[in-house]
Amino acid sequence: MGNPVYTFGPNVTSVFTPVTTEITSLDTENIDDILNNADVALVNFYADWCRFSQMLHPIFEEASNVIKEEYPNENQVVFARVDCDQHSDIAQRYRISKYPTLKLFRNGMMMKREYRGQRSVKALADYIRQQKSDPIQELHDLAEITTLDRSKRNIIGYFEQKDSENYRVFERVANILHDDCAFLAAFGAVSKPERYSGDNIIYKPPGHSAPDMVYLGSMTNFDGTYNWIQDKCVPLVREITFENGEELTEEGLPFLILFHMKEDTESLEIFQNEVARQLISEKGTINFLHADCDKFRHPLLHIQKTPADCPVIAIDSFRHMYVFGDFRDVLIPGKLKQFVFDLHSGKLHREFHHGPDPTDTAPGQEVQDVASSPPESSFQKLAPSEYRYTLLRDRDEL
Repeated sequence: MGNPVYTFGPNVTSVFTPVTTEITSLDTENIDDILNNADVALVNFYADWCRFSQMLHPIFEEASNVIKEEYPNENQVVFARVDCDQHSDIAQRYRISKYPTLKLFRNGMMMKREYRGQRSVKALADYIRQQKSDPIQELHDLAEITTLDRSKRNIIGYFEQKDSENYRVFERVANILHDDCAFLAAFGAVSKPERYSGDNIIYKPPGHSAPDMVYLGSMTNFDGTYNWIQDKCVPLVREITFENGEELTEEGLPFLILFHMKEDTESLEIFQNEVARQLISEKGTINFLHADCDKFRHPLLHIQKTPADCPVIAIDSFRHMYVFGDFRDVLIPGKLKQFVFDLHSGKLHREFHHGPDPTDTAPGQEVQDVASSPPESSFQKLAPSEYRYTLLRDRDEL
């Protein structure tokens, strides 16, 4: 059956066709202007010679057509692409290490989490619909706060008016960080009991014991508000799961991991406190993580441990895994810090191959060359797969 024909008069006819959109090609001249003016932009970084890129093109175009029907305003949602061979400067700017890479932007700001889901029209369209949905739950009664999911990190804003600069800034931050925190807001008479000193934002940490924290900065200052909320929503020690493992490995930093039983919150709290106390200066050189012993049995087996041995601390350098001594040794001042320093200096690697460093043996003690090899990396297997991406480089790891 062909497209329907509509007649508007004796000499005017029109053939109705579905909305089709041209994918916007980005270059150094237009990229900032297009992305800055788009509420949401999904950008496909590709190479023509990459077979995965070739397979994605028609899917990406069809998803764009579907979404354009739902969001016809040109700046509501933009589907765009970058030919990384033609524009290597743009690829470097956004640290593209594999093709295709799908990155999300909001008003020109690149979101930390890229799209890693299924490459289908439905999955891409659903992803954009989710990004366009309101990330903030409105409270109609302050009693609703007593029923919050306290396993989550909750950010609550109390505003006199929804149509205000304070709320617009809060909304922008929520759009960016909604994957990391639950955002809620109350307005007018509902919020009044909490607005004795004006509009404000509070953070409710997970659990019931930790006290609420109040944002004391300017609520119209986006950078200040964003940095404060991000600090609360993205913890120093993050949980690794099979869902976020690819993303974490692609950050390229070795892992310092606490394996613990899910219900063992005491060990996690000790680990979090010692990381904050001993290793805050190492934040940019290693990822601090915790993992469920039951879910990550395989990495534990790699280091000859089982869930019964948990809590266990280990480093995965993406080449080898190294086990920290007894968990309780984490309380010895500087012990955890030395473990990380020994990774960076290569000492952990040397000692696995050749036994203790000469400086660590007693005077007169004979140094034996003990041939051994540390267990291979287990978490490297969560990295982007060559069956899904064209990978551009291999990292150098310890």
